[in-house]
Amino acid sequence: MAPIPSHSAHPDDAPAAYVGLAADDAERRAAERGWPTVRSLPPGSVITMEYMPGRLNFEVEHGTVTRCWHG
Repeated sequence: MAPIPSHSAHPDDAPAAYVGLAADDAERRAAERGWPTVRSLPPGSVITMEYMPGRLNFEVEHGTVTRCWHG
């Protein structure tokens, strides 16, 4: 059986700090702070529930981050 990959913990960064930012600015800030993956979604998107360490999710409405969470 193949080994289970290990993932580093996500950067020490509060998701609430991204709410209210323009989506482009939020994505740039996330990259600068070490997030390897950023996912921007429109409100009400249907998404899978798998947790991916190192991913930051943005819900973006009218170009502004309205919600942000890890995984």
